[in-house]
Amino acid sequence: MSMLTHSQVWGALDRLAARAGLSASGLAKRAGLDPTTFNKSKRITPDGRPRWPSTESLAKSLDATSTTVDEFVTLITEHAHLPTQAVPLIGFAEAGAGGYFDDGGFPVGKGWDEISFPAIDDEHCYGLEISGNSMQPAYRDGTVIVVSPAAPTRRGDRVVVKTKDGEVMAKELKRKTSKSIELRSLNPEHKDRTLSLSEVVWIARIVWASQ
Repeated sequence: MSMLTHSQVWGALDRLAARAGLSASGLAKRAGLDPTTFNKSKRITPDGRPRWPSTESLAKSLDATSTTVDEFVTLITEHAHLPTQAVPLIGFAEAGAGGYFDDGGFPVGKGWDEISFPAIDDEHCYGLEISGNSMQPAYRDGTVIVVSPAAPTRRGDRVVVKTKDGEVMAKELKRKTSKSIELRSLNPEHKDRTLSLSEVVWIARIVWASQ
C-alpha cells in the first residue's frame, strides 16, 4: 500500500470543504480554528517544506461537517483523480448589487470569496450562498448553489434570474417563449412569476447545490 501524499490529504480537505459548500477558510472557521489554518500559503513552510494539517484540525473539521473518518478516506482515495477549480462565491443577497456581474451574467469585479469545486465545463461558473428561508425546502439558509452562465437552460431546470430592477431570484424554469419566461417558485408559499424578456438581464442554470 502506498503512503498518503501531502497533496492527497490537502486535496481531500478541499473536497470536504466543497462538499459542505465552504471555502477552505470557511471550513476552518466552522471547525473553530483560525480562519487561515487551511490557506494554501500555510501548506508549505517558508523554507519550502510541505506542512501537513494537524490531527486536531482534521478531527475538528470532520466533526464540524458530520463526516466520518471512513468518508474522509474515501475523499482521499476515490476522488483524488478528479480535477477541481476555484469558483468565485458571494452571498445571494449581494448578487443584486452592481459590480458583481456583467450584462451577460458572468462574474466580474472584486469582493468574491472562493470555494473549491469539481471542475465543470464552464470557466465562468460561480457560487451563491443562500441567506434566509425564503427558498425552503429546496435550499436552506447557508446552502451554496453553483451557477453556470454558459449552460443551456431547459424547462424544469432550476435557474437564477436577474431583472433590470436589480432583483435576483432562484426559480424553476416553467416555460420560455420568444417574449416571456414563466418561473415556478421553489417555496410553495411564494407565487410563481411571469416576466417579459425585456425585463430580464440574464438567466443562468443552477448546476449544483450543497446539502
